[in-house]
Amino acid sequence: MTRRIPPLNPLHVFEVAARVNGFSRAANELNVTQSAVSRQIAVLENYLGVRLFHRERHGASLTEAGAAYAAEIREPFVRIAAATARLLDQKATETLHVRAYATFAAKWLIPRLADFHTRYPRVRIQLSNTVRPIDFSRETIDVGIQLGQGDWPGTQSRLLLPDLIQPVCSPDLARTIGEDLSALRSRPLLHSHYRRRDWGDWLAARGLPEEWGPAGMMFESSVLTYQAAAEGLGIAMGQVALLREDIAAGRLVPLFGPPLARDLGHHAVWPVGRPMNRKLEIFLAWLQAQASDPDAVRKGAPVRA
Repeated sequence: MTRRIPPLNPLHVFEVAARVNGFSRAANELNVTQSAVSRQIAVLENYLGVRLFHRERHGASLTEAGAAYAAEIREPFVRIAAATARLLDQKATETLHVRAYATFAAKWLIPRLADFHTRYPRVRIQLSNTVRPIDFSRETIDVGIQLGQGDWPGTQSRLLLPDLIQPVCSPDLARTIGEDLSALRSRPLLHSHYRRRDWGDWLAARGLPEEWGPAGMMFESSVLTYQAAAEGLGIAMGQVALLREDIAAGRLVPLFGPPLARDLGHHAVWPVGRPMNRKLEIFLAWLQAQASDPDAVRKGAPVRA
């Protein structure tokens, strides 16, 4: 029996648009225009006879059928990307210079690097960190991980992790709080210097004033803020995607779910106009695989790209 396979380029464009949740972000990742993305998805919809996206004034969103189809086809594209990256690894022998925030590096990237080195031993990662925006014209950086909306001038970007925030605290403190929001008024709220918007945004989303909780300690980095929360010093506003291991291990307990999703995310960023070499292609595919599978660290292997 002949297998029915839709046109592969429209299928690829649809997979990207579904994964990044929109036509404009898909266009950015694919380095094409938004209208080109829309046309390719229309080709696929015509082939399937099914509407995959709702077109709205302020963007596009998956239909129920589109979401189900995206979930089914995601894994084959992951495998293709991973297989391609491993094949390209044969020529990757140089150092890859990576810049990331300290919290992202400590909580997400470093725990996964052993897997990368096992899979791609000829790609050497040189990791540095800073909170400043990367200036690719002045710094020897191949790729950076930055928090924002993915629209930095002169760069291309790929969304890795959405910025989901939720209060977290130690297990002992969580037992005294339960689901009582008023408990925030008597517990210290811990703050990170570079994420001072977090508490205000979360409280506003709950209809609460920014000064709802008592003033707590301010820390230079989110890593220190989360450590203070784990030690019972108060409640921190956690980046859920970076704290999965701490939560799974019981070091931190999420409160008052579900998390708040903001219009920010951790993006892989690299400069426009610089040829993408093999080692960068490998690293980006591996990053996407890890980001798409929250359990990759515990399983020891990436599943998605």
